[in-house]
Amino acid sequence: MPDHTGPRRFVFVLLDQFTMLCFSSAVEALRIANRMSGRPLYSWTLVGDGGDIAYCSAGIGFRLDSDLEEVTRDDTVLVCGGIDVASATTKRVVSWLRREARKGAVMGGLCTAGYTLAKAGLLDGKRATIHWENQDSFTEEFEEVILTKSVFVIDGNRITTAGGTASIDLMLKIIADEHGEDLANLVADQLIYTSIRTDQDTQRLSIPTRIGVRHPKLGQVIRMMEQAIEDPISPATLAKEVGMSTRQLERLFRRYLNRSPKRYYMELRLSKARNLLMQTDMSVINVALACGFASPSHFSKCYRAHYNTTPYRERGTQGARDKV
Repeated sequence: MPDHTGPRRFVFVLLDQFTMLCFSSAVEALRIANRMSGRPLYSWTLVGDGGDIAYCSAGIGFRLDSDLEEVTRDDTVLVCGGIDVASATTKRVVSWLRREARKGAVMGGLCTAGYTLAKAGLLDGKRATIHWENQDSFTEEFEEVILTKSVFVIDGNRITTAGGTASIDLMLKIIADEHGEDLANLVADQLIYTSIRTDQDTQRLSIPTRIGVRHPKLGQVIRMMEQAIEDPISPATLAKEVGMSTRQLERLFRRYLNRSPKRYYMELRLSKARNLLMQTDMSVINVALACGFASPSHFSKCYRAHYNTTPYRERGTQGARDKV
């Protein structure tokens, strides 16, 4: 991070349909740091493509201070993303980010805006994170980025967060690094934020917590399934890996999840497929292959059985929603 003699300035770039929580959490942490320290440690400005009003995903408009303005190497640029970040990532925003990044400024993406930074080529070879719902599509599109499941990531002069209250964790980290743990703790107390997360914490609950069971072997099998979506592993192999028979594995899934291992695995694969259909321009054939289906026809049959629509109609429905 650069040294700052005066207030450290944050330039918030509000994309269309940005998530209000990720933005407001960041600003409030900075505001409270100023208040608790009794001096202006931080300042901020709101900019965006067009410089008029930016609307968050809740429909509330924020009047911008300016259009996409020039920044200095001491500024910290934080792009705030949200719904349909691909459409909100305009060519003008991408060009501006590339140009300003060459000055050496810290560049960050909150919530889904890691996509915007990656589209501008600013995360190549860097560790990064993005909201868990966008991870599948991000991985498919940006192979050169080292994607993690962390709450936030700071890699040199690049910052990314998972969204939501992760902005608070990021700002508390920045405040602690620049002005000490005591001030960061005071800010956390003012926010009634009792559990501060670090960049070592992951976004989602552990698998056992998420599915409501505490069976270690079941959790291990599910982790193996989640890591092998493109090349599914047979139930027999999964069972062998955790030291049990196929029949024992079947009973375990029936007892805790009320479905067979094969059914649960299929639901994982279809869930990823739906994410890719909704969030990328990948062809249906490529989505099928990425989710372990040998043929489009088999994929379509399974998709229809689970979601009561075809992959092609799902893609068409999403396009219609985006135009509303």
